[in-house]
Amino acid sequence: MSAYIIAQITIHDRAEYEKYSAGFLEVFSSFKGELLVVSEDPIVVEGDWPYTRTVLLRFPSADEARRWYESPEYQTLAQHRFRASKANAVIVEGLA
Repeated sequence: MSAYIIAQITIHDRAEYEKYSAGFLEVFSSFKGELLVVSEDPIVVEGDWPYTRTVLLRFPSADEARRWYESPEYQTLAQHRFRASKANAVIVEGLA
């Protein structure tokens, strides 16, 4: 069953975040994920959306999503994102 990572990100240091962005696809491509959405201009239809970036990733399973997120390669790269932004992120499973 497909699983998705949804991330809401508020970037406060663009230069540091760019270091993360520059290495993201190289690390991500070695896993079985698919980058579906990266948006800094979502259309808000209800409520507030105070985030500067929204990301949606798809994986073949929740286990594969966790394998990517918890990998040493991603965690090393993610240190740039941690320094440059605040984020909310979840893994959700798709419908059967």
